[in-house]
Amino acid sequence: MKEQFSDVGITAVGHVAFVEMQRPPYNFFDAALIGALADAYEYLDTVDECRVILLCAQGKAFSAGADFNKGADRVLFSGDEDHGAQRLYANAVRLFRTSKPVVAAVQGPAIGGGLGLALSADFRVICEKTRFAANFVKLGVHAGFGITHTLPRIVGEQHAAKMLYTGQRVGPEQAMAMGLGDVLSTQQKLLTEASALAKDIAQAAPLAVESTRKTLRAGLADAVERQLKREFAEQQRLAETEDHQEGIRAVAKRRPGIFMRR
Repeated sequence: MKEQFSDVGITAVGHVAFVEMQRPPYNFFDAALIGALADAYEYLDTVDECRVILLCAQGKAFSAGADFNKGADRVLFSGDEDHGAQRLYANAVRLFRTSKPVVAAVQGPAIGGGLGLALSADFRVICEKTRFAANFVKLGVHAGFGITHTLPRIVGEQHAAKMLYTGQRVGPEQAMAMGLGDVLSTQQKLLTEASALAKDIAQAAPLAVESTRKTLRAGLADAVERQLKREFAEQQRLAETEDHQEGIRAVAKRRPGIFMRR
C-alpha cells in the first residue's frame, strides 16, 4: 500500500501504516494539512491490513503549528469556515474519532498546535532533538487544538498548568518524567523504535486492541470538540489585542514580550 494525500504520504510496512507529514522543514499546518491527516486516518480505518498508524514527519520539526510570522493568525481567527480555525479544529476532532491506535515519532520540536497534534496520538516516541511547548501565552493568545483537555489528561493538571501558563519548552528527559513521552530513543533510531512499539501493538488481536482503545478513550473526541469551542472563542477575542501583536513580534525576534494588558 502506498497512498498520497495532500502533503501527507502513507506507506505500509506489514500491519503498520506510516503516515508522514511532508511540509519540511517545520511542517507548519493549516486546515488543509490537518484535513489530509484526517482523510488518511479515515482511509486506514477501512484497511483491514492496517492495525497501527505511525505518525511521523519530514524535516527538522515534527510540527511548529501555525506560522504566525506569515499571518496565519489573520486566517485562523477570521471566522473563515473554509480555511480558518473552525475548519482546522473540525478536522482535528476527526483525528480523535478514528479507531486505529496511533504512535507518534516526534523527531524534533512539537510547538503550539504541533503539540496538540502529538497529543492526539496514543503514544509518543521521542529523542534528544524533541522539544514540546504550548507557547500560546507567549504569542498573547489562548491555547488551541484541544490542548487544554488533552495535556492535563496525559501529564496531570499541575504539569499542564505550568506548561500552559509559562509557554516554556520541555526537553526529552523532562517529557519522559511527566509522561509526555513514552519511549526515549535517539534521532538515529527513532523510527526503528517507534516501529517496534507499533509492531508490538500490531501483534495483538486487532479487534481487541481497537475495542480496548475505544473504552480507554471513551468520550475523548466529544470532550475535545466541546473544549475547542471555548478555546476558539478565546483565541478570537485575544487575537484582537495589542498584546497578541506584541507576542508575534517578540517570538519572531526571540525576545521577551512587553505586554500592556490591552
